[in-house]
Amino acid sequence: MVDQYDKEAGLIHVLVERHNTQRLPRAMSLKEKVERGELLTDFDVNFITEISSGMNQIIPLIRHRPECQKMATEMLNLCTEIAEKALLNERQQ
Repeated sequence: MVDQYDKEAGLIHVLVERHNTQRLPRAMSLKEKVERGELLTDFDVNFITEISSGMNQIIPLIRHRPECQKMATEMLNLCTEIAEKALLNERQQ
């Protein structure tokens, strides 16, 4: 039988893989987009919102894993940076 630790380790592996292959590249693309002065689409805004709410859901899982906490904090900071720049771009239109 798989114990709770093994389940959590497997889930964390999947989350890290998704972060590295999907979420981080997409977020970096959005950062480049807003740095060029472009506006975010509704799809882009939904992506940022999904990341923020998703992070709230995994807090109990990463509570005792500093490396995951660092990754989550960096992603939230990146999303905040994107959102702030996107808002500035909106105001300048």
